[in-house]
Amino acid sequence: MSSVPPSIANLRGAVDLSSLVNRPAPGAPAGPGAAGTPGASAPGGASGAAVEVPSLVLDGSDANFSAILDLSSTVPVIVVLWSPRSPASEQLTVSVGSLVGAYEGRLLLVRVDVDQNPQLAAAFQAQTVPTTAAIVGGRPVPLFTGTVDEVEMRDVFDQVLQLAAQSGVAGTAAVAGGAAPAEEPAEPPLPPLHAEAYDAIERGDYEAAAQAYRTAIAQDPRDSMAVAGLAQVSLLARLQGKTAGEIRDAAGLNPTDVQAQLDVADLDLSGGHIDDAFDRLLALFPTCDQDGKNLIRTRLVEYFEVVGATDPRVVAARRRLTALLY
Repeated sequence: MSSVPPSIANLRGAVDLSSLVNRPAPGAPAGPGAAGTPGASAPGGASGAAVEVPSLVLDGSDANFSAILDLSSTVPVIVVLWSPRSPASEQLTVSVGSLVGAYEGRLLLVRVDVDQNPQLAAAFQAQTVPTTAAIVGGRPVPLFTGTVDEVEMRDVFDQVLQLAAQSGVAGTAAVAGGAAPAEEPAEPPLPPLHAEAYDAIERGDYEAAAQAYRTAIAQDPRDSMAVAGLAQVSLLARLQGKTAGEIRDAAGLNPTDVQAQLDVADLDLSGGHIDDAFDRLLALFPTCDQDGKNLIRTRLVEYFEVVGATDPRVVAARRRLTALLY
């Protein structure tokens, strides 16, 4: 389900974001105070330094991430790479945001939608969502993939603060104007079976989540959110206990093995590489026997539910699949 390193101190610098950051030319506005980026009132990370931000939870993008790195020189930044296609990753951003708030400005949360920010997804080597990392003094630190419970999460964040103190990054973040972070409008409560599925996903029980979604579909076959949720949970369950390296090695060694290629397509889709997943299976389809074609067609239909029927990539892939079928 997830992996948490025993000591994050050994992982400093394991990811290189330098190629992503476009620093402004000398004399140009720079840093977190630049237009369109989180504002800052004080540079540097000395103990007691303060940085002013619009909220303790920010949205990071390929365009503004140099400002996020600047913020990390004053206060450690937790980064969650997520996707609206993944209920588990959406729920994790909520959980992390709540816990970050409990640290009262000693940590910031930056959410990165991997579908909208492919450069950041690649820079953080996010093979699956959710993926969580930290940035301390401009240096990224991998933390964990998947979901973890609050006790584990708090332990990891405490380690981040220890590492930050060792690196001289011991400032705090204060919400601009001294106001509490603006709360998002309350969402209507989930239907009971959807809530049951979300709770199961949170604890890594994908079979229980799938059963809840199946029951919801049986009660209302038009419940498109349950259909998409079931497809997403099935994807998570198939990837559970497997590593990206093992999956890609198996696919490379067995280019005509349908199951090996399905596994790597799952990995691509979970990491936001949607076109790669579609192309892999559609290219393999004509070479397979009927059983293999049935497996690929079924998996592609499931992917269409995960990504969304109106997504242009789904429309194009569905058209290609139809041409291959008929």
